[in-house]
Amino acid sequence: MGVRLRRHAAEGAGSVEASIEAWPYLDEAVLLKTRSRKVCMTCHWFRHHAGVNCIPLLTCQLQQGLIAHDEHLTSRCQGWTDDMVRQRGWAPEVA
Repeated sequence: MGVRLRRHAAEGAGSVEASIEAWPYLDEAVLLKTRSRKVCMTCHWFRHHAGVNCIPLLTCQLQQGLIAHDEHLTSRCQGWTDDMVRQRGWAPEVA
């Protein structure tokens, strides 16, 4: 279902957010402007996290980078993939 952020038992939740906050912002070399529904927000790799003072951080797990606010509504990268829920349905039947 995507990339899980792994934590060791000794690590707290703060260390995961700290590593995400260190990610670089994605720029025009990675993000492409689009006018379709294929934008970062609808991508399987898109996540959001609570940053410092609970300010949301928008991230791309595939590119391991931060997405500037509003860019997630108008941009995508070459690695855009449809969310598994939209591909298979909410609760696919298990064989």
